[in-house]
Amino acid sequence: MLKNIQEWSLLLSIFGISALAGNWVGYDIMPLDALPGMIVLILICLAGFVLNEWIPINFPSVAYIAIIGIIVSSPWTPGADYINEWTAQVELLALTTPILAYAGIAIGRSWADFARLGWRTLIVASLVLLGTFIGSALIAEVVLRMQGII
Repeated sequence: MLKNIQEWSLLLSIFGISALAGNWVGYDIMPLDALPGMIVLILICLAGFVLNEWIPINFPSVAYIAIIGIIVSSPWTPGADYINEWTAQVELLALTTPILAYAGIAIGRSWADFARLGWRTLIVASLVLLGTFIGSALIAEVVLRMQGII
């Protein structure tokens, strides 16, 4: 278990540093300003991973992470104002970039496994990506027209 915690901590720290850099470059938020929020997010993720290992129920760690995040940021939790203030300095898109890069690398490393899924998977994946792109474009178009920007 200790080895898992060390590996998770290292991986989350790498993601955190990458996200802080993206936060700085993309949103002009200095890394030292966003560091407390990133530490809170890393600790929440780490706690979710540990709970997933300790509790013998088949429940995804993402759910534990979400539950912990909701609890620590709720108004009745002592210190929630600080946590909300700190994590507000970390932009969501700055977090998604390193995670998606890691997912791409993970898929790229196992092309043989991906190829075994068959040609149907490529069609479904392409349609999902196309649908997401078109849906996002339509939503953006509607919202921008409603605001009179375009």
